[in-house]
Amino acid sequence: MPDRMEWLEKFNKVFESKIRLGLMSVLVVNDAVSFNELKELLQLTDGNLASHLKALEETEYVEVQKQFLGRKPHTTYKATEAGQKAFTDHLHALEKMIRSNM
Repeated sequence: MPDRMEWLEKFNKVFESKIRLGLMSVLVVNDAVSFNELKELLQLTDGNLASHLKALEETEYVEVQKQFLGRKPHTTYKATEAGQKAFTDHLHALEKMIRSNM
């Protein structure tokens, strides 16, 4: 039972959503990814993507950078150091959970 409690403590509810799990999977392996690239990669609507990015931004797991390229707005996202650590810890917890159930 102590093993189960250990992975439960590291399980991060923020990543419970498969969309947020997907977002962080993309962001931790890239320096920065644009809104449109994320939308295309994960096959999401603008509103759905925006709401999940906002939630990750509020936890300070994702950093947003807004700029203009010519006259067009260009928004990119990147995982923060805290976000990378939280995501890695969450993946380790999932791995422990899977191994404990084998």
